[in-house]
Amino acid sequence: MSGTITVSNIGGPRLTLGFDRFDRLDLERHKAVHGKLNTPVLEDLVAMAEQVDMRGRGGAGFPFARKLAAVAARITHPSADQTRLLPGEDEDRRRPAADAVVVVNGAEGEPGSSKDKVLLTRAPHLVLDGASIAAAALGTQRIVVAVEDDEAARSVRAAIVERRMPGRVVRLAERFISGQAGAVVRAINGEIPIPPGQKVRVAESGVDGCPTLLSNTETFAQLAVLVSLGPDLYASAGTEDEPGTTLLTVGGTQVVEAPYGTPLSAALGHCETDAGQGVLVGGYHGMWLDPAAVFRAVLSRKGMKAVNGTVGAGIVLPLPQGTCPLGETTRIASYLAAQSAGQCGPCRLGLPDVVRTLNALSDGSGSVEDVRRAAGIGLGRGACSHPDGTARFVLSAMEAFAADIEIHRVSGTCGQPVYGVLPLPVPTGDEGRVAIDWSRCDGHGLCAYLVPELIQLDRYGFPVVLGTDIPAWLERDVQKAVAMCPALALRVTTGMPRSGRSGKGGRSGKSAARRD
Repeated sequence: MSGTITVSNIGGPRLTLGFDRFDRLDLERHKAVHGKLNTPVLEDLVAMAEQVDMRGRGGAGFPFARKLAAVAARITHPSADQTRLLPGEDEDRRRPAADAVVVVNGAEGEPGSSKDKVLLTRAPHLVLDGASIAAAALGTQRIVVAVEDDEAARSVRAAIVERRMPGRVVRLAERFISGQAGAVVRAINGEIPIPPGQKVRVAESGVDGCPTLLSNTETFAQLAVLVSLGPDLYASAGTEDEPGTTLLTVGGTQVVEAPYGTPLSAALGHCETDAGQGVLVGGYHGMWLDPAAVFRAVLSRKGMKAVNGTVGAGIVLPLPQGTCPLGETTRIASYLAAQSAGQCGPCRLGLPDVVRTLNALSDGSGSVEDVRRAAGIGLGRGACSHPDGTARFVLSAMEAFAADIEIHRVSGTCGQPVYGVLPLPVPTGDEGRVAIDWSRCDGHGLCAYLVPELIQLDRYGFPVVLGTDIPAWLERDVQKAVAMCPALALRVTTGMPRSGRSGKGGRSGKSAARRD
């Protein structure tokens, strides 16, 4: 994977130090480049993270010091459900049930992102340094690295052997929601790797029910750099409010380390690209920026907020000229609808409805108000953040591509094809979609009753099929609907392109949530 990704830096390397000389930094090279591992005590580590306001680099931007302190508090003052009695002990002699666990979240389920895989494959010891620093501060040796990619898993396992350290590598399913904190913990615990459906703070109860410090790959690498440089030198890059650097994945093929405060246009120029028709920042749970906003945007939380954007997980996807913006947005929304865990109404019914309204908007039969209404119904009501993130992505497109959408409204098309330039996981050929044999269909409507997520009836009572892949959680219901169709008209086809309504195949991207 990492061999296909170009890595560079703006203003000097930190996380990517040594990449110009080595494809992969083994332990000896890592020590030569980054120096000897230093492990501050908890109080000093928390103070250092607070001084530079270190935030998670997985998308949510949660303060790392608060997360570290929350886990430490659970170890020092465990709650009743985190304690146990040994045989023969009475109620007053409770003791902590287990050590804390440090989890490196390397689940890069977000298409278009490569930064964490680059770190795990090329600088695994920098990531393990950060995890070891946190583990030492918490007084534990329990470190788990959760990854999706085969090459990353091999690299981390080799690094653990080189260091002769305790450590465990867990493979995760390659799904968009795999990186959600609860899904990662469930996967490590051997459970179904989906979000738990209710708010569970992993700092209180995570892996094996223990207090768990979970953060994404780049966050731990940044922690190692912070401890190595010290807060003052670390803050020599970036802005006064947001010190340090961050990793960006631009166009799905280039990883760039840039200081906070870098203009977004400068990062695009560094990668020899431009804003095109607009730029998606923060990935598929992020926001679209029109070219004027791209020109004003600065890579920082404050700078991106000023243009209604987000740094998120550092994903920057320009949309080139020549492809239909609304079609590309619909194509990704269809993918996101099929990637849900299907645990709640906003995912099961809300996301398909968003896709339907986008389809109608594309052919001129719908309106922006319909899209906004569909996207807003499930806000804040999902079992995880997937419906909210998808709504944010779709709603921002309504603003960024207003001119293109108006042409669709008037003409039913903008005249541009959907080339599928936004990256999606490489199709396996096994993806199933619902299809209708119209020579047999009599409009009984049973299919719409059994799988309303994918099929609705038109005003004449005939089925209208949503053109998305069949989600894994819906496969059994679809098979039931196929078997029960009175006219034997319902089919499941495989190998369909992911290109929205255009039927045109998209360029294959790499497989890669919001994670912190």
